[in-house]
Amino acid sequence: MKILAAQPKLVELVQDAILTEIASGRLPPGSRIIQEQLAHELGVSRQPVQQALLVLRNLGVLREAPGRGLQVAPLDPDHVRNMYDMRAVIEGLAFRKAAERNAERAAREGRGYIERGREAVAQGDVARMIEADMAFHAFIYELAANPLIGPAMETHWTNTQRVMGEVLMRDERPRDIWDQHEVLLAAIIAKDGRKAELSRASTSSRRPTSCCSGSNGRRRRRDTAGVPLHASRLPPPAGVPGG
Repeated sequence: MKILAAQPKLVELVQDAILTEIASGRLPPGSRIIQEQLAHELGVSRQPVQQALLVLRNLGVLREAPGRGLQVAPLDPDHVRNMYDMRAVIEGLAFRKAAERNAERAAREGRGYIERGREAVAQGDVARMIEADMAFHAFIYELAANPLIGPAMETHWTNTQRVMGEVLMRDERPRDIWDQHEVLLAAIIAKDGRKAELSRASTSSRRPTSCCSGSNGRRRRRDTAGVPLHASRLPPPAGVPGG
């Protein structure tokens, strides 16, 4: 029973590793995804890789490739626009409630999230930048003390990560994102819920202009057929063999 219980965790780890490669630009749209290669690169068996690929295909991140296997699908511009409209409303609410309910905790813990984000920028590590940004938003959802906000946003995190990767590499200097986050955190600490809500709604509604524009952005494309993962081999969860 332990092995069965842990298996979904391994699938999630594989899924997250693949998504990180896509969001960070190492696997851009059109990259061919080969199951056997992924299993070897991540140090796991084919079964969790197969399950993770199925999930990502159902989410629209991957699609059938010509011939065999799967490839990374491009972002859907209409879906991105709709997602940003939704985020503008829900995250505006989250930031307002955070200011009203947990300003003291924001003052105690918030700076750490900002510092980790700036450290990732200084290192030029897109994957870490995305991770830091997600952690900051998750922190705000906790501060909002509304148990419905986190699950509502979680359903969109897959595509949100991809868009964040494009924004970081094309539309904005990464430093600007953390300048915006620092302003939002200051509004929460000051218990200014209205300013926090309006500021977050404004930044959320500024949709990235080039995330779905193909190869015309600044990011350099390359031949990505069968590109190996740069992620580290995954440590197996307790009770699950990694081979």
